[in-house]
Amino acid sequence: QSQLPATTPLSDAISKDMKKRGFTFVGPTIIYAHMQATGMINDHTQECFRHRECKRLARGQ
Repeated sequence: QSQLPATTPLSDAISKDMKKRGFTFVGPTIIYAHMQATGMINDHTQECFRHRECKRLARGQ
């Protein structure tokens, strides 16, 4: 079974930027979890039955 990341370069950058702006408790893992929850990223593996549908929805189809 593949391991999914807890952070990405994008979540690291967003976290760093938000901390510069005075936000607290916004580490890269929390930002990544937010990105998952809001559909900004599709973490379903290709074997998952939801992967194709999530990918289609992300394209706006």
